[in-house]
Amino acid sequence: MSSFFMAKQSAGTGYPGARAGVRIVVAGEQGTGKSSLIVTAAAENFPTNVPPLLPPTRLPEDIYPDRVPITIIDTSSRPEDRGKLAEELMRADAVVLTYACDQPKTLDRLSEYWLPELRQLEVKVPVIVVGCKLDLRDEQHQVSLEQVMSPIMQQFREIETCIECSAYKHIQIPEVFYYAQKAVLHPTGPLFDQESQTLKPRCVRALKRIFILCDHDRDGALSDAELNDFQVKCFNAPLQPSEIVGVKRVVQDKLPEGVNERGLTLTGFLFLHALFIEKGRLETTWTVLRKFGYNNDIKLADELIPHSSFKRAPDQSVELTNEAVEFLTGIYELFDSDADNNLRPYEIDDIFSTAPESPWDESPYKDAAERTALGGLSVDAFISEWALMTLLDPARSVENLIYIGYPADQSSAIRVTRRRRLDRKKQQSERNVFQCFVFGPRNAGKSALLNSFIGRPYSDTYTSTTDERYAVNIVDQAGPGGIKKTLVLREIPEDMVSKLLSSKESLAPCDIALFVYDSSDASSWKRATELLVEVASHGEDNGFEVPCLIVAAKDDLDSFPMAIQEPTRVSQDMGIEAPIPISSKLGDFSNLFRRILSAAEHPHLSIPETEAGRSRKQYHRLINRSLMFVSVGAAVAIVGLAAYRVYAARRSSSS
Repeated sequence: MSSFFMAKQSAGTGYPGARAGVRIVVAGEQGTGKSSLIVTAAAENFPTNVPPLLPPTRLPEDIYPDRVPITIIDTSSRPEDRGKLAEELMRADAVVLTYACDQPKTLDRLSEYWLPELRQLEVKVPVIVVGCKLDLRDEQHQVSLEQVMSPIMQQFREIETCIECSAYKHIQIPEVFYYAQKAVLHPTGPLFDQESQTLKPRCVRALKRIFILCDHDRDGALSDAELNDFQVKCFNAPLQPSEIVGVKRVVQDKLPEGVNERGLTLTGFLFLHALFIEKGRLETTWTVLRKFGYNNDIKLADELIPHSSFKRAPDQSVELTNEAVEFLTGIYELFDSDADNNLRPYEIDDIFSTAPESPWDESPYKDAAERTALGGLSVDAFISEWALMTLLDPARSVENLIYIGYPADQSSAIRVTRRRRLDRKKQQSERNVFQCFVFGPRNAGKSALLNSFIGRPYSDTYTSTTDERYAVNIVDQAGPGGIKKTLVLREIPEDMVSKLLSSKESLAPCDIALFVYDSSDASSWKRATELLVEVASHGEDNGFEVPCLIVAAKDDLDSFPMAIQEPTRVSQDMGIEAPIPISSKLGDFSNLFRRILSAAEHPHLSIPETEAGRSRKQYHRLINRSLMFVSVGAAVAIVGLAAYRVYAARRSSSS
């Protein structure tokens, strides 16, 4: 057991996001031995004369196994230096808080002042409590360190370790900064819950993914050969057969289900890591995590996500490739064990059990797709959720693809679409995912429309929407062999329109805009037209014109007077289609979603023109005509001058 999972190389370097150095700030009451502690650690000699405040002190890189440089910052505890002290504490990677073993009051000051001060400053780094001057402690009043520190550690969970030392006697001086460095490079917090004495959920999820990646034959256990491969990958050292037998025996004695006839199970694998952590060998688990690309948050390091693949112009979007969709369809079929096209919530959780958490537990993804009668997802709804995540946050989408086992190069999972500006010139969009902004006044029927789109029952109860909301679904295009496209509806509350349009590029991600009004309410129609003009003007002013459709909602109610004439006149004036009547209550949508897709696929059509835009176009036409007239006139003059010169030359030669 002793040599299993033992790092044979630096655990602190050579992994994604490795630290260039560790900055340790030493603080505490005056006279507790801060400067003597630092000098003795650096020079390995107790100083006879110590200056009031030391300059930053660098420990040799090779002093500890991780070979990560340490810079130690001494601080003054004088009241007039509190500003500088706070500044240094907020820049620390770890804090060493000192008290003097021969001065009990300095220990009391830790819980009375220093630890609350760190919280006040929001210094969220490991804290090492160090009792200095151990050689001066009164031997008549011996109390164990555990007895002294246990109440304080219960109150202040940020304390990583407590240790006593003596600079004068050279007792445990190197250990102080070793523990401080270790707390930074191999922190306990992300891995282990001290109260329950269990691995934290995110740690379990990461180790489960690593286990699956190492279980090459997918039989649910690590064979002797797979264990050896794992050891070599993580620690550059093979295992002897006797060591493997020893490891499995330790697990089986404590946890019989941790080993079966095929090898070490996931339960046994997790048990081993919990055992290492309990025994203070956190560097072992951190070495494993970092070898598989995890950072201190137990998420994949940024370097492993192909961010360069997401670079795009404002009017470009990101979509899943066919290869990624095929992979996700296979994942769906694998986890939909009864093949009923209904992925239940616990099965969705199982898919993401190797990710830090399920990415769809919060908005905007939570409840964005259609749910089955049993609360699950159909395959179309599952792919739609992925399409939405890829559209809004491609890095998160790719990251989660990696977590669930996408086998190919990550950049092959996504593609950047053609610019919408070019789509307009080509008069056709090649996108598979279209984003529709849904505008409209309060109580116009926007939310009911989104609910209907994802199969939710209609409700007469009105609830005002205060935040943006998304609904996503796959729409079958009309005709035999119609291609499936994904439509994303983004509801923009009326109160948020001004904020949205405050950015010049706010309409760049929009493939089509929908303007919903209550067909029984004249004021709702008036406000919808104001929003239409506002959005259309913004697009004209900033070069991001978008196709627009108007929706006359609540068609089951009596229309307001002039409900046909007014909308018809406005739509004709602006050069767009007449309002489309729908009733969410009756489930009558007049093929609205297909019509939205069709308009989005032809981005050169259905673009409204405002009076200002029309005047601007006429002005540009006049300017262009004037320039053309000037150009033609100049050309005639040049031709005339050339002809005159030829004539003059001939006349000269003939004479």
